[in-house]
Amino acid sequence: MGDLGRLEALRLAGLSAAADPGMDRFARLVSRVLRVPVSLVSLLETDRQVFPGMVGLAEPWAARRETPLSHSFCQHVVLDGRPLILGDTRAHSRTCASLAIPDLQVIAYAGMPLTDADGHVLGSLCAIDHEPREWTAGELQDLEDLTAACSVELRMRIATELLRKDRDHAGLLLRASVELAHARDLTDLTRRLRSLFRGPAEPSFVGLLLADRQGLWRVIDPDDVRSVEAEVDHLDPDAGYPSAQAMRESRTVFVPDHDALVAGYSPEAVAGYDSLGLRSVLCVPLLNGRGVLTWCWSRPHVLALTEEAVLTAVAGYVSQAVERTRFVANRLSTAEQLQASMLTDLPAVPGLDMAALYLPATDQDMVGGDWYDAYRLPPLPGATQPALMLSVGDIIGHDIQAAAVMGQVRSMLRQASLQHPTHSPAAALDAVDRALDVLPLGPGATAVHARLDPDGGRWCLTWSNAGHPPPLLRKPDGRVSALGEHDLMLLGASNDAARHDHTHDLPRDSVLLLYTDGLVERRDVDIDVSIRDTASTLAEHGDKPLPLLLDALSHGLRDVPQRDDVAVLVVRVVQGER
Repeated sequence: MGDLGRLEALRLAGLSAAADPGMDRFARLVSRVLRVPVSLVSLLETDRQVFPGMVGLAEPWAARRETPLSHSFCQHVVLDGRPLILGDTRAHSRTCASLAIPDLQVIAYAGMPLTDADGHVLGSLCAIDHEPREWTAGELQDLEDLTAACSVELRMRIATELLRKDRDHAGLLLRASVELAHARDLTDLTRRLRSLFRGPAEPSFVGLLLADRQGLWRVIDPDDVRSVEAEVDHLDPDAGYPSAQAMRESRTVFVPDHDALVAGYSPEAVAGYDSLGLRSVLCVPLLNGRGVLTWCWSRPHVLALTEEAVLTAVAGYVSQAVERTRFVANRLSTAEQLQASMLTDLPAVPGLDMAALYLPATDQDMVGGDWYDAYRLPPLPGATQPALMLSVGDIIGHDIQAAAVMGQVRSMLRQASLQHPTHSPAAALDAVDRALDVLPLGPGATAVHARLDPDGGRWCLTWSNAGHPPPLLRKPDGRVSALGEHDLMLLGASNDAARHDHTHDLPRDSVLLLYTDGLVERRDVDIDVSIRDTASTLAEHGDKPLPLLLDALSHGLRDVPQRDDVAVLVVRVVQGER
C-alpha cells in the first residue's frame, strides 16, 4: 500500500475524500445494474480509504467519504491485486473481524481492482449488500466491465495530469533558460532559482551548494534564509549526505523516501532531514565539479523521466550561471579597482561644499566611460585663493575599453588646463580636440569643463560645454535654471568651429549640478522632460545636505539595472555674499 508508484498515481488522479461527478456516476451504475444498496469507488491511501464515488453509504460515513483501514475491504483487493468476492463477510476468517461489518453493514461484498496504466492497483469498484448474497456470474461480469471503464477514466485523468506536468516542465525549462541567464551574482542566482519552483506539488526546498577544497558550502539568500541552510551550511567532502555523495561520485543521486535515506546515509544526515521534515531529495552535480544543486520534498517523491530530464537541464543552466557570475565577479573586482583609481577624491575648498556620485552600468563590466573631476589650480598672480577646476564627461560606451579611454581623456584635459596661462576651460577642450584628431581613441565623447574663481564675497563660474547635457544652477531663492550654452562634442567632431567660455556669478547658497546623461535618460521619455524633472528635484531638495540631495537625485536608480553609467558632481557655495 505504500508503493510510491501507486501513491503517485493516486496523486495524479486528483481524487480524494470529496465527491466527484464522474466517480459518483460509476457508483450509481453499479448500484443500478447489480441492484445493491451500496456501491463505492474506493481508493486506498496510506492510512485510509476514500470514496470519490459513493451511493447508499450511511451517516456519518457518507458525509466524511472516508474510513480508516480498520473498516476497509478495499485494502485486500489492493494487496492481492485481484477481485475479492464474498457472499457473507462474517463467514471468512480474513474479514470476519472487520469493523466494516458492524459499522457499515458490509455483509456481502464484491470488489474489483481499479488499476492505472502501469498496473498499480489504486483501489476497488465494489458492490455491497446488507444481507448474505450469492453473486451471479452475470453480475460479476457487469461489475468487471464497469470496473474496466472506471479504470480507463482514472488512466485518462492521470494521463491528462502528466501532460499538464510535461507542459509545465517545458515552460519551466524555458523560464529557467531566460531567468537564470540574467543572474547578477550567486545570491541573485539562488533567488531566481527558487522563484522557478513554486506551488503545492513543487519541492519544499531548492538549494545550491558550491565546491571548494574544504567541501561544499551553501549559497544563502540573506533575505530568505531557510531552516535547512541554518542547520547545515557546509558539508565535508566525505560527509554521509546525498549531496556530498553526488559531488564525490559526479552523478545524480535520488533518495525517494525516508527508508532509502536511512538505508543509504549517515545518522547525522537522517537526523538532519528528519528535523526539517524532509523525506525525499534529488542531488544533481554541476558541471566540472563546481557544486551540487538539490531539490527536497517533504513527502516521498516519484521522479518521472521527464522531470529528471528537466531538472538535470536546469542544473546545466545553473552551472553556466555559476561560471558566468564567478567570471563577472573577478572582472568586477578588476573593474572596481580601475574605476576607483580613476575617480577623484574631492578636494577641500574653503567656501565650497562638494559631493559626487558614480553608479556603473550593470549590463556589462560595471565600469565605464563616465567621469567627474575636481582639482585645485595653482594661484594666479595677485589671487588670494586658488581657483578650482571641475568637469564631468562621458566617453561613448560603458565597458573597460570606455573606462581606459576616459582615463586618457581626463588626463589630457587636466594637462591642457594646467598648461594654459589663464586656465580657460574652452582652451583646454580645444587642446584635447586637437590631440584626439591624431589619436584614434573612440567613437565620441562629451564633457562640461568649468573653473570656479573666488571673486570677493562670491564665486565666478566659467565653463565650456562640449555637447554635454546642460549644467543646472539652483539660485539662493530656490529657482533652477539650465546653463544651456554649448559647442560641438569631442572626439571625431573636429572642425574650424571655436569653443567658447561662458561665465555666471554664484552667490552664497547657490548649488551647481554637473551630471552625465545616465541621470536623465529614460526609455520612452524625452530627455528634455527628464532634465526638467531633475531640475524640479534640485529645486525641492537643493537646501538639504549634499548626500541627501544626491539620494533624491538618484532615487530608484540603484533598484533597477542601469543601461548607462551615472556620474554626478554637486557644488554648493557656503560662504560669501548672497
